[in-house]
Amino acid sequence: LIHYLRELRMFRSAVLVLLVCISHLNAEDGSARLLLSKQVYNKYVVEGMDVVVKYGLYNVGDLPATDIQVTDNGFRPDDFELVSGQTQFKVDKLGAQANTTQTVVVRPRKFGYFNFTAAEVTYSSGEGSAVKLTGFSSEPGQAVIIAARDYEKQFSSHFLDWAAFAVMTLPSLAIPFMLW
Repeated sequence: LIHYLRELRMFRSAVLVLLVCISHLNAEDGSARLLLSKQVYNKYVVEGMDVVVKYGLYNVGDLPATDIQVTDNGFRPDDFELVSGQTQFKVDKLGAQANTTQTVVVRPRKFGYFNFTAAEVTYSSGEGSAVKLTGFSSEPGQAVIIAARDYEKQFSSHFLDWAAFAVMTLPSLAIPFMLW
C-alpha cells in the first residue's frame, strides 16, 4: 500500500509538471500559429489515374500570419505528372482563426509502394515580424500505387466477358424455344 501511494504521488507530480509546461506553451498570446494538413482523397491510388491531394492551412493564433509559403517536394516529376494545381504556393496573409485550402491533382507514372511525405510551411508571425517560423503537415504515410491492369481486372464492368457468355448461352436457350 505504501509503495502504491508513493507511485501515486510521483504520478501526480509528473502530471502537475506536464500541466505547467503545457500552460507555459499556451501562455504565449499575440502570435500566429499555422497548422497544415495534407490529405489524399482517393480510396485507391492507381497508376495513370488522377490522385486528389488537399492541403488545409489553419491559423489558430491570435494574429494574422503573413508571407506564407507552402512547399511539397514529395511529388517528383519522374514519379508523378502534375495535372492541376501547384505543389508550391504562397498566401500573402491569413487572418486570425481563418483557414484556406489548396487542391492538387497528380497522376502516378508507375506502380508500387510510395511514401507520401509531409509538406512544409514557412511564415511570419504577425504583421512586420522578421522571424520566420517553419512547420510540417500531417503526412498520409505509405500507400500502394496499384498497377492499372490489376485495377481494371478487379473493377472493370467485364462487358466483353458478359457478351461472350450471352453468345455462348443463346443457342442452348434459343433452340429449345424454337422447337416448342
